[in-house]
Amino acid sequence: MYIRQVYTDCLAQASYYLESDGEVIIIDPIRDTAPYLDLLSSRNAKLKYIFETHFHADFISGHLALSRLTNAEIVFGPGAETGYEIISCKDNDEFTFGKLKLRALHTPGHTLESVCYLLLSDDDYPEAVFTGDTLFVGEVGRPDLAVNSHLKSSDLAKLLYDSLHNVLLTLPDHVTVYPGHGAGSACGKNISNETTSTIGEQKNNNYALQKMSKENFVSMILDGIPEAPAYFKHDVTLNKEGYISISKVLQTSLKKLSSIDVQKGIDRGCVLLDVRMPNDFEKGFIPSSINIGKTGMFAPWVGTLIVPKSEIIIICYPEEEEEVISRLARVGYENIIGYTYGVNDWLFSGNKIDMIESLNPQENLFVNTSINVLDVRKKNELSVGYVKDSLHIPLSQIQKKLVELNQSEEYLIYCAGGYRSMIAASILKANGYKKIKNIYGGYRSIHQMRLNN
Repeated sequence: MYIRQVYTDCLAQASYYLESDGEVIIIDPIRDTAPYLDLLSSRNAKLKYIFETHFHADFISGHLALSRLTNAEIVFGPGAETGYEIISCKDNDEFTFGKLKLRALHTPGHTLESVCYLLLSDDDYPEAVFTGDTLFVGEVGRPDLAVNSHLKSSDLAKLLYDSLHNVLLTLPDHVTVYPGHGAGSACGKNISNETTSTIGEQKNNNYALQKMSKENFVSMILDGIPEAPAYFKHDVTLNKEGYISISKVLQTSLKKLSSIDVQKGIDRGCVLLDVRMPNDFEKGFIPSSINIGKTGMFAPWVGTLIVPKSEIIIICYPEEEEEVISRLARVGYENIIGYTYGVNDWLFSGNKIDMIESLNPQENLFVNTSINVLDVRKKNELSVGYVKDSLHIPLSQIQKKLVELNQSEEYLIYCAGGYRSMIAASILKANGYKKIKNIYGGYRSIHQMRLNN
């Protein structure tokens, strides 16, 4: 038996490669198939099944591309309806590969078709369970993503309670838990940094699995769920209906643009997505550019802040365009017009650039009552401290709440470490707010400055 967790940091997403006697199954693959094909080739193994735990909302799955390349069958949970051929399994259906079996456990709640897969050894001994977005380490899945006219979040939360208590918690304590996400994913409120656990550990340590009534569980799980990013519905649709391959996305998107091309794109409303480091972006950028640095939680923030079908022009460092386009395609962004390197071509053509001033934190900055301090962290981050009298608008809500800000006033912006604050600063700049300053190092630097003083 061979198990490999394939973890994609920028999505905080885990997929799984399982092999027995040369036969392989893959669970929840991402759109770019290279990691799985490389494993199959290096191990001289054959892919038999591709299992999906549910219709993913936060990324485009690689099930279709892998199936086309390997002829492996695609398996979804009960009731799944797609625009392509699948096996829609039933509860307790079993699938054999090599000497091992995978048993489907229907666990509705996160979505109606959600399934966990129990790995059984050759003597039917339960070894591990692959829990998708039903159970994470330290958290459970959010029950608000499959809401429709006939189904409320509270209905799904009740189903989730039953799935956890009547299915997963009945498994032996030794069973290894392999979840679909780690910390940073928007699919759970407070997921742990750990990416594996056991049923026993989760019984003891997961707040959502402690003894409580179904009513209390529903109330607790629904409390404080952040708004789902706009791209979630778009990705679910692509995962259900089908999509083009990443190679075709690259073929149409890998076009180097001149400054004239960029200006034409601006004139017709293209989004200028500058993926450079914040400390380079601040020194000079094409006006109206949004800075979402490639080094952070890049794709999820794009999905949160940019409409999925937008035409996008990428501004990046040399030789990074293919990686950026691939990462955008992972979350369903395919309408890439092309790319340009930095701002040199733009300047050489006689165009103007914009800049954002960044400051090291100093206490006198925060006592000036004529300057507004804007905190763009999430609500639960405020518990570690905040600047007195600061205005709190989480980055995910900044575009909706621009009307609460005054374009004639000055704003100092901070987050936890400086990544999100530059995103927010660039959005404000693009919307006509000229008196914008970023705080280097975010609240961590502010806190350290106060300790040193």
